[in-house]
Amino acid sequence: MQATIYKITPEAPWRTAETQGKFTGAPVDLADGFIHFSTREQAAETARRHFAGQDDLLLVAVDAGALGAALVFEPSRGGALFPHLYGELPLSAVKWVRPLPLGTDGAHQFPDMEP
Repeated sequence: MQATIYKITPEAPWRTAETQGKFTGAPVDLADGFIHFSTREQAAETARRHFAGQDDLLLVAVDAGALGAALVFEPSRGGALFPHLYGELPLSAVKWVRPLPLGTDGAHQFPDMEP
């Protein structure tokens, strides 16, 4: 299992989560019934496909081991296994939160990420 997984989220729902002590998901997560995550290798493609042009984003690094059985790796695009959390994300599992700005080329500029 990946030691660290990543959530790309608009800033507003994340700031709400910080006041509530838990993250229940962004609108897409609430619609799908689980919280979408990406591995380190999948994050840039996720940003490109699902968040193109959005500049109010955060990248949240999460300790996958802290999520227990509620975290399931399931096939998605092209058969790749993506981490999905069936439940709330406790903020105690969060390693860090960093801005995910757009570069001059229109692509998101990722910070250094843990392996």
